[in-house]
Amino acid sequence: MSEDLWTPHALSNPEVSIPEEGEVAAGSVAAGSLTLIIPTFNEAGNIGELLSRLADSLPAPARLPCEVLFVDDSTDDTPAVIEKAALDLPFRVRVLHREQAVGGLGGAVVEGLKRADTDWIVVMDADLQHPPHLVPELVGEGERTGADLVVASRYIPGGSRAGLAGNYRIAVSRGATWLTKGLFPRALRGISDPMSGFFAMRRPLVTTDALKPLGYKILLELAVRGRPAKVAEVPFVFQDRYSGESKSGAREGLRFLAHLAALRSATPLARMIGFGLIGLSGFVPNLFALWLLTHAGVHYLPAEIAANQAGVLWNFVLIETLLFRDRRRHRHWADRIGRFALLANADLLLRIPLIALFVGRFAMEVLPATALALVTTFVLRFAATEALVYLPRKTRTARTTRS
Repeated sequence: MSEDLWTPHALSNPEVSIPEEGEVAAGSVAAGSLTLIIPTFNEAGNIGELLSRLADSLPAPARLPCEVLFVDDSTDDTPAVIEKAALDLPFRVRVLHREQAVGGLGGAVVEGLKRADTDWIVVMDADLQHPPHLVPELVGEGERTGADLVVASRYIPGGSRAGLAGNYRIAVSRGATWLTKGLFPRALRGISDPMSGFFAMRRPLVTTDALKPLGYKILLELAVRGRPAKVAEVPFVFQDRYSGESKSGAREGLRFLAHLAALRSATPLARMIGFGLIGLSGFVPNLFALWLLTHAGVHYLPAEIAANQAGVLWNFVLIETLLFRDRRRHRHWADRIGRFALLANADLLLRIPLIALFVGRFAMEVLPATALALVTTFVLRFAATEALVYLPRKTRTARTTRS
């Protein structure tokens, strides 16, 4: 991935630098300093007004040392507009342009986090739906309360979602909030608006290597994986978009659901439960394919074998998408599906001898023996799937570490 990190030439403060890669060195953080990370994708129409309002809102650099870091995935002239608009501002402006938008907006924020060497980091959108005048208030609330994370919330007294266009977007936003809080009640305790994209955090809150963002809900990623010790909230009124159109849509909605599944299945027990639920759902395409084949005149035995493959394919797609999305790069997809299909079909061959063993050796009844065999083969298949399909090969990991 090619990257370009630059500072508009007319700006001063050459002694302050942002690391190109990796974590910030211990002891290098200036107390009370701030990096404002703004991910952008074709936001040229908003940049001038955004920087103008920030210049009016942020305290003098002597009171709050501040710099703005745009992480840009644009295909338009947004970087050039930033360069022109940034001249003569009282704070430093930097741009990191990414040729590939890996991880979407969340991935852009993580790239910004890797380069931030300040005490506080504020994340906000470029479309002015997040009011710039609240930036100092977010940091101030964190300093007053000792919070690690300060969230700008639409759902506490004084806040409002007024800028959400239409009842459909309001319903989707509210539904997503209920869903995430239901799935992560402990991690999101004290956060009324986990869908907010406007928040301040202390730099040591999370190690960027632990983050695996997918889509635009980076606050959810930070809260669930970072587990801040103390959270505070500041109310804000969600504004109308200043220019351009919203980037959210059906595709982002699907990425959000996949992100939820990845976060919820981060522990082995959660993955096993998800594995079992997906396996149960595979009966639907299995039975449907069996019905189609037998009604087409296929003998029931080959029809059973072929229908089982329909269920295997269904399970593979869901497991790839929802459980092991971040573990797919070390094997080709054909290798993964071949191994998965082999394990799924071996399950059938193992189950019958196990039932015979339980009935013949341990004098169990057929039904409990079958149930026990199902549970045994399920646990074995889950463990084998993790170990043989989705765990990286040790030799490759070792070579990567040495290089």
